[in-house]
Amino acid sequence: MVMDKGLSVNEAKNFLSVSYPHVDIIKLGFGTSYVTPNLREKLDLYRTYDLPIYFGGTLFEAFLIRNQFDDYIQICKDYGIDYVEVSDGSITIPHAEKCGYIEKLTKHGTVLSEVGSKDAAHIIPPYKWIELMKAELNAGSTYVIAEAREAGNVGIYRGSGEVREGLVQEILTQIPGEKIIWEAPQKAQQLYFIELLGCNVNLGNIAPTEVIPLEAMRIGLRGDTFSLFLDKKEA
Repeated sequence: MVMDKGLSVNEAKNFLSVSYPHVDIIKLGFGTSYVTPNLREKLDLYRTYDLPIYFGGTLFEAFLIRNQFDDYIQICKDYGIDYVEVSDGSITIPHAEKCGYIEKLTKHGTVLSEVGSKDAAHIIPPYKWIELMKAELNAGSTYVIAEAREAGNVGIYRGSGEVREGLVQEILTQIPGEKIIWEAPQKAQQLYFIELLGCNVNLGNIAPTEVIPLEAMRIGLRGDTFSLFLDKKEA
């Protein structure tokens, strides 16, 4: 999942010209779509490549806190957005209520729900991550997203960007890895998940300029993973 934080139409064209084969989904980060000129033109461009697009979860939260949930659905319809992110990283939503929004939105499209807080002081214990992820998948989320922000310094990471390894590994005892998108904007974070879960691990919040370097790392064409996929008998 690539995070577009305000690319121009021409920048998006350039990005797609080299990275398109390695991109599965585009997120228009946080609330950037609301202030992006030529938004429809850019959405049309992404659609010519058959790429699903969704608005960042912060925009969903901005509508929700203003009691404009129905307006949010209408805006998604108006822009032809049929992937939606349900998150509660910036506001507090009772979890049963959050799952209710997930259920309602599955009638309008594919739902991705984000677990974890953007507040670094709000530490969620592993059993709670598992409980929340299970409930959201049961409510209809196609994927759960493990929160990290665009900087990769909260949620599943410490403030330094270091992976909270115990948390990640405990989550994986209960939640299938293929149902999780790990936000991993930093190279060391991407490497950790490739080593842990293999070259096809679901990674999110990837910068447009980092798609090709990440793909090289996924297949052992970067020093960090050069020997990872070699036949050890021949190496």
